[in-house]
Amino acid sequence: MIILWDWEFGKVKFLFHTGHRDNVFQARFMPYTNDRTIVTSAADGEVRHIQMLESGEVSTTMLAKHEGWANKLAIEPGSPHIFYSCGEDGLVQHFDLRTRSATKIITCIHFRGKSVDKPTVRLNAITIDPRNPNLIATAGAEEYVRLYDIRKYKCGGSSDFDHLTDCFCPPHLIGDEQVGITGLAFSDQSELLASYNDESIYLFSKDQGLGPCPAFSSRGSAMVAKIRDDSSSDTGSPSRSMDARSVPQVYKGHLNIETVKGVSFFGPNCEYVVSGSDCGRVFIWRKKDGQLLRVMEGDKHVVNCIEPHPYATTFASSGIENDIKIWIPNTMERAPPVNMDELRKPRPRVNFCRFAFPEDLVARLVERRRQNSGLEGNAEESEGRADLLQLIMNYREDFVPREDDSEGDASESPGDCIVS
Repeated sequence: MIILWDWEFGKVKFLFHTGHRDNVFQARFMPYTNDRTIVTSAADGEVRHIQMLESGEVSTTMLAKHEGWANKLAIEPGSPHIFYSCGEDGLVQHFDLRTRSATKIITCIHFRGKSVDKPTVRLNAITIDPRNPNLIATAGAEEYVRLYDIRKYKCGGSSDFDHLTDCFCPPHLIGDEQVGITGLAFSDQSELLASYNDESIYLFSKDQGLGPCPAFSSRGSAMVAKIRDDSSSDTGSPSRSMDARSVPQVYKGHLNIETVKGVSFFGPNCEYVVSGSDCGRVFIWRKKDGQLLRVMEGDKHVVNCIEPHPYATTFASSGIENDIKIWIPNTMERAPPVNMDELRKPRPRVNFCRFAFPEDLVARLVERRRQNSGLEGNAEESEGRADLLQLIMNYREDFVPREDDSEGDASESPGDCIVS
């Protein structure tokens, strides 16, 4: 279901069913359509086109389907017709609402050294350069941000590395197969912002690219070799000894482990960087130097989504709770300094599990039952198989945090922000 709000007065204006059969991950208005045309993507893999008619009725049409989740959408700046989607199948699809057609234009394939069993990159994010709509950036379950020029692509979803325009990655993460990117954004100055899971947020300028094939490029190889040399020496760290132009600006302090986090620029000239966190707070950094300026309570559990207003100095945040917060700067009060000790206090632990397919859920449930029963014999196994429905009903209860969970060692809590 989609709910449209009058955010200034906090009132619901309209709500309707989208036709999706699972969580809606993103809903976007198309420009210059009088806010009557919406496109959506969801966990059922579908990309849908929704029109709100003058009669008050809603028309919804499925335009395409990804294998697995359809995670994000990117609207061509200023176009009421063109947008793109990305999903877990590694596909980027192009849509034109004038023909209601979907074209597979890109398949993201892992570079050399990755697993051959799953060659495609699960995509979490896609964004378009506002200064050049032909440039599209994607990111997902690998360390690289990939930049494409869509003028080089034809129908069919090419996977040729030669068609890549550029790639970006912090030098110390090149070759790290454990990291991935959950959020991506372009600034008005064509800078790229990437949020890494279990890591930090990084800002890339155009001249920090590694080339279209970083696994084999001389610049990428030189960076990796330099990092290895520095790590084996006693003088300096890689970040200090590397050429400053090759090291992106970093934004630290938040947590991006439990769920998929977005990231965004904020301000009339993109002067700030904003992100949610697993600790339930909203973080604001100054873009030019990475200084942490504000940390605000945004959710009792996790803040996942940050969405800036298209032209006002306002942004919205949402997380696990059922409400949405609207944030507006208050010039009447001076921002207090960030209290580091307060941020380090432990928060209640909440477990979030990601299941791409139903069989993943069933396998996790069965394993949970085995752990609880202690594997005491065949009778227990038989009971577990016969009582699967009850097991599913009780699964959420097993993961509800208890009050005494937060009284343990603060260092073991994944809800703690890391501020240094």
